[in-house]
Amino acid sequence: IFKPKNTILNLPPNIKDGINYINYNTVTFSFYAPQKSFVHLIGDFNNWQTDAKYLMNQTPDGNHYWLTINNLEKGKEYAFQYLIDGKTAVGDPFCEKILDPKFDNAIPSATYPNLKSYPSNNSYGGTVSVLQTGQTAYDWKIKDFKRPAKENLVIYELLVRDFINSRKYKEVADSIAYFKRLGINSIELMPINEFTANDSWGYNPTYYTAPDKAYGTKDDLKYLIDKCHENGIAVIFDVVFNHADLEFPYAKAYWSGSQPSADSPFLNQKATHPFSVFFDFNHESTATQAYFDEVLEFWLKEYKIDGYRFDLSKGFTQKLTDPNVGLWSQYDANRIKLLKRFYDKIRIYDKDCYLILEHLAENSEEVELADYGFMLWGNMNGNVRNLIKGTNN
Repeated sequence: IFKPKNTILNLPPNIKDGINYINYNTVTFSFYAPQKSFVHLIGDFNNWQTDAKYLMNQTPDGNHYWLTINNLEKGKEYAFQYLIDGKTAVGDPFCEKILDPKFDNAIPSATYPNLKSYPSNNSYGGTVSVLQTGQTAYDWKIKDFKRPAKENLVIYELLVRDFINSRKYKEVADSIAYFKRLGINSIELMPINEFTANDSWGYNPTYYTAPDKAYGTKDDLKYLIDKCHENGIAVIFDVVFNHADLEFPYAKAYWSGSQPSADSPFLNQKATHPFSVFFDFNHESTATQAYFDEVLEFWLKEYKIDGYRFDLSKGFTQKLTDPNVGLWSQYDANRIKLLKRFYDKIRIYDKDCYLILEHLAENSEEVELADYGFMLWGNMNGNVRNLIKGTNN
């Protein structure tokens, strides 16, 4: 594919990155892709061909590609990707549903009824995003849930996969009576956004605004949250912002051999700290910050969750400490600055959601973050076990 001549146009007003539903037949796509030369939109609507009509417009600053398409059928699901520079196809990093050619076939129809088939005529492969106009909004039963005071939280950490044999969001809600007998007033769901494969703790994230289909539909997840709220139980999401797996669109879009490329606006080529897995985010990058700001706001508003537990928040640093764990744990003023920025941004639209850090850094750093309003996660498992056994060590 030879480099085409881009049409240079400003983004239309009020268009955000991702899928923008204009009406039942019209969608505007916006994709942030600095340093890329051109982007085609490919999908079910053009038979997965690089049609010149689907060459995306480029914004004057060269950072965004956007396109409006019409004549979509109301309520019909369409799969699509962004084809970058004629060679790399990725899903939409803000989509709410994906199709996976490797793992969708293993999802039972009882878990996800009528799951759309992966498009067989997509020659580029990889995960694809799904759009659907005219969706019916979930009818929330509880619209004004009063969250328990943070100092009174009793949190039950729950992995959907292991909690119930069916592995369904909806059937977790059948255990509400059990939760109430335990005396808990909040559930922390281990990561439920799309992750690689279907059998995982969720710490290998790929799409940050799409609930993993291995546990059910997005309305099933909303039902679970609604049912918890109906019974006075808050819902906290465990989120993994330290790293992403390869199917994350911005990992694939900026890739070089076996690592992120040097020009990636999101990921470090090499992790800065010694506990990294997969591919490490650069949290000093304004692109990373803007992306996760949108992700955090999305779940709080669209799913009415009550807060977040940030996995491995000590990794939100650009200070090079690998392989020295002790050095990584020392006071890091810039890491504190980055976390406080998250806190301030969230408080603009949610004044009292829970913000919990799995930090495990030097005590002075944790004290400063706690004084700012964060809750700090601590591993007391061993101490509690010894207490129950009657031992002191």
